Amino acid sequence: MRKIILGLILSVFSLHAFAQIMPAPDREEGDGPYDRLIIRGVTLIDGTGAPPVGPVDIVVEKNRITRIQTVGYPGLPISEGRRPKADENTHVLDLEGHYLLPGFVDMHGHIGGTGQGTPAEYVYKLWMAHGVTTVRDPSAGNGLDWVLSEKKRSLSNQITAPRLLAYTSFGQGAESPITTADQAKAWVNENKAKGADGIKFFGAKPEVMQAAISENKRIGLRSAMHHQQLDVARWNVLHSARAGLTSMEHWYGLPEALFEDRTIQDFRLDYNYQNEQHRFAEAGKLWKQAAKPYSEHWNKVMNELLELDFTLDPTFNIYEANRDLMRARRAEWHDTYTLPSLWRFYSPSRQSHGSYWFDWTTEEELLWKENYRLWMTFVNEYKNRGGRVTTGSDSGFIYQLYGFAYIRELELLREAGFHPLEVIRSATMYGAEALGMDKEIGTVEVGKLADFVILEENPLQNLKVLYGTGAIRIDENNQPIRVGGVKYTVKDGIVYDAKQLLADVKEIVDQHKARENARITQPGLDW
Repeated sequence: MRKIILGLILSVFSLHAFAQIMPAPDREEGDGPYDRLIIRGVTLIDGTGAPPVGPVDIVVEKNRITRIQTVGYPGLPISEGRRPKADENTHVLDLEGHYLLPGFVDMHGHIGGTGQGTPAEYVYKLWMAHGVTTVRDPSAGNGLDWVLSEKKRSLSNQITAPRLLAYTSFGQGAESPITTADQAKAWVNENKAKGADGIKFFGAKPEVMQAAISENKRIGLRSAMHHQQLDVARWNVLHSARAGLTSMEHWYGLPEALFEDRTIQDFRLDYNYQNEQHRFAEAGKLWKQAAKPYSEHWNKVMNELLELDFTLDPTFNIYEANRDLMRARRAEWHDTYTLPSLWRFYSPSRQSHGSYWFDWTTEEELLWKENYRLWMTFVNEYKNRGGRVTTGSDSGFIYQLYGFAYIRELELLREAGFHPLEVIRSATMYGAEALGMDKEIGTVEVGKLADFVILEENPLQNLKVLYGTGAIRIDENNQPIRVGGVKYTVKDGIVYDAKQLLADVKEIVDQHKARENARITQPGLDW
């Protein structure tokens, strides 16, 4: 397994320049794909919502699943006569007692960049170590050409990375602001010609939004939207869904569609959107201003979104510090896996996005706890009525770390009321559907790509075993031990040692910390 060596590179490039311009290094991790691979004896959670079944043997040829065979019953010896036969060209992974799930889909995965000082390799390996094999990059923050290059390299498995989808920010790269419907349509078509997979919107004039979203759908691309407060008074989630938006991100725009006794959020009178403590503290009061759960208007909005086959991508985790700042700041993985530059970005600042802890109080946390209760009620009921809810992490902000935050999102869906099987379905099949990739990924079925998450523990019993840090138990000697963590992530038929990927990340972090210390102790050197 490749040893990470960043010292020489970092002596030439500053941390921020490295993160901004360096693509991931060529892949030296992972085994395969094999002409024929048999994974033996696993308990299968297939992503469709079906209950677990096992033991099963799964046959993969190159990067496709070709056979799923039940080979016995729990508690009894496996029936050797039912097993797929292995020959000299077959690689066998004997994983009796392990659990196998589809590869996870992160619907909201920024790759980081200058502000966070996060190398692509660092981000990718954190995702892969937690079973994330497909990521939608909303905004293409490192530039469309850069993301498309990384996407191509990932598809050919030149790098250790999830497969990537590039969703540009609306208007990205335009020579001047887009102010007319014709300009919007022209940009949308140009965006497709450049190779983008879709668009992320924030807001614009209604006629521009209508033209852009509907044209984007007409030409076969998909879309996401963060309905920012600057435009939501005249264009909320219902407007977007009617125009053809694929998914709403976070929750902005949904409470506004649920207003009954007002048309604008009850902003404090000295509110300034550029003051992020104003922005996020006031947002914590927003769901209380919406229609009450299960009321006539609440149901009317939900039913229309359901009829439009609209997708909710709530990203619960990214706002969790708002209801419990200490929990998010002191998450146990920060000390080992969070880069110094990323920690600085998280810390209170009037400039860094999501670092708005100027004076975060008990009162604000209480408001946000109620905000979550009402928000989760809508999302859970949307799922109950057949709506599509997906999982996105939005990591790299507000103390949420790549990979780890994705697993926290699964836990928060569970808190909202999802059965663990419903949680896994949102993380796999529903994400694939929202991306238009459900014929290729999202479930473990014959004919689909071999994307798997494999671990020794049952994640349905405790989602915490999916964290890279695992879960805590007591052993027979009354001592606390760590169990779990993903064992193997399989992407496109290539088997990655997930724990080794985490070790690689730790080494990257250690290298960055050493450089930081050297700057402090030897300030006169030309770094």
